[in-house]
Amino acid sequence: MEVLGVLIALAALLAVPFVLVAVALKVVFAVVLLPLKLVAALFKGLFGLVFGLVGGLFGLLAGGIGLVAGLFVLFLVLVLLPLAPLLLLGGLVWLALKVLSPAARAA
Repeated sequence: MEVLGVLIALAALLAVPFVLVAVALKVVFAVVLLPLKLVAALFKGLFGLVFGLVGGLFGLLAGGIGLVAGLFVLFLVLVLLPLAPLLLLGGLVWLALKVLSPAARAA
């Protein structure tokens, strides 16, 4: 049992320098990369705001186009579709009159 305790203490003594080196490297990388992270956050905020506003405007434009297209389809369905039989009869009468009328002769 004593041997196990000695081995654990020895492993802890060997691990401490590696842990300290790892912590020091993390601190150095954090300090070196901090300005880049700040600039990236600034750009992300600025471009996020600009592209968010532009995207919102395009969304409103697309919504307006969709609304106009929907109203046009509603007009077609509610107004022109019930008139389709009358338009068909009128077209047939016009075609019959055109066929039966004499052609104008060229002089």
